[in-house]
Parts: sequence; C-alpha cells; structure tokens
Amino acid sequence: MATQLTEAGRRRIGIRQAPARSGEQGTRHPAVAVAMVLPFAVALLMFFGGWEHLATQTRAVADLIGR
Repeated sequence: MATQLTEAGRRRIGIRQAPARSGEQGTRHPAVAVAMVLPFAVALLMFFGGWEHLATQTRAVADLIGR
C-alpha cells in the first residue's frame, strides 16, 4: 500500500498544491449535473433498447408507492 504524505511531509520535500482556478467552486448546481447526464442516459437507453425495461421498472415502483 502506498504511503500518503501529510502536509508537513509535502512541505519538507517541496511539493506544493496546484493553485485553484479562478471562479471554480467546489460543487455544481444539480440542474447542471442533470443537463450533463441526461443526453448520455437517453442515448444509452436508445442504443441498448432499455425503454421496455425502464417502463417495467417504473410500473413496479408506481405499484409499490400506490399500495
């Protein structure tokens, strides 16, 4: 297993952290994440023919919620 350096160890051997990019925040808005992944998800559903499976799972979840 690799040994991890602590902050003091990094300073001792001269490793610095990369400077943060200006304007970069730690998280992105959930709507941006959905907009990024939705086209890929639709393409996978179309490519692998998952529409029937998606409909079956949706019906199963609706039945569970409806009970």
